[in-house]
Amino acid sequence: MLAIGEDDVKKEIKSMEDEHLICGYHAFINWDKAEDDKISALIELKVTPQRGMGYDSIAKKIYEYPEVESLYLMSAGDYDFTVILKKATMREIANFVTTKLAVIEEVRSTSTHIVMTKYKEFGVSLADGKKDKRMAITP
Repeated sequence: MLAIGEDDVKKEIKSMEDEHLICGYHAFINWDKAEDDKISALIELKVTPQRGMGYDSIAKKIYEYPEVESLYLMSAGDYDFTVILKKATMREIANFVTTKLAVIEEVRSTSTHIVMTKYKEFGVSLADGKKDKRMAITP
């Protein structure tokens, strides 16, 4: 199918991994079907950038927390960062916001949004009415 051998493909993949062009491999799980009570949250942060450092040093403080699934610097609106937390209880989210995010010196305010229903994620419809033929993943 490809005009190169398997060993060459493996070398190319390894090279892309080393250069961080390929940054990882992940399972995509519809957690709503896994009978799990944990939820996802989007947390908006308004911050004061540091002189000479901008937003990067603040971002580093935030993205180093293992609870943070994703972190985005936003271009417009009332908030500077959007933090994504997944697979946490309401209490864990509240604790994370109050004890880890809100206490960062540069954070001026937070706004937490709980994901109520996921309709589409990673380009995959989760609510199209099609019968799911995959087996549920259980812990």
